[in-house]
Amino acid sequence: MKRPLLALLPLALLLSACQRETGPDPLKLTGKMFVFNYRLAYATYLVTLEKTQPLPDGSVVRASFENPAGGAPLTLERKLFASLPRVVLESPDVTCVKKNHPYKVSIRVLGPGGEQLQSLETEVTSSLDQDILPAKPLVIGPAYEKNPAVFKDGKAPAHFETATCAG
Repeated sequence: MKRPLLALLPLALLLSACQRETGPDPLKLTGKMFVFNYRLAYATYLVTLEKTQPLPDGSVVRASFENPAGGAPLTLERKLFASLPRVVLESPDVTCVKKNHPYKVSIRVLGPGGEQLQSLETEVTSSLDQDILPAKPLVIGPAYEKNPAVFKDGKAPAHFETATCAG
């Protein structure tokens, strides 16, 4: 009886060596920050993820970003494509970002049937307050023309009004 079991041991070891070693999570967090676009006067969260293993066709990622101004979290959903090795999540525009305050981000990876494949929780902390941004966009339109609400008669003001937080 021991002999047949000993004969199966090398086969079992060989088959176990063929298994994936990347672990159960298909995505790995690779970056997170706030982006301040001075020219267009807005700020967003930016989170990047890298695929560590293939995902089924039709998978999506859902992200929820803490709203720095208070209220309901900001959300987005992105389809995942097999040919793209990275996933970039950019939130809707945010206001009231405060320096050195950690803001929560929740990410869920869902399969084509809606089943959860992975869940990630992280925090993003800004090294700047949002009041470094101008109150109004400096440029408008597809050609980035000077914003007439900021540049009166085409001339720059002596002092740019900065963004404020209503909250």
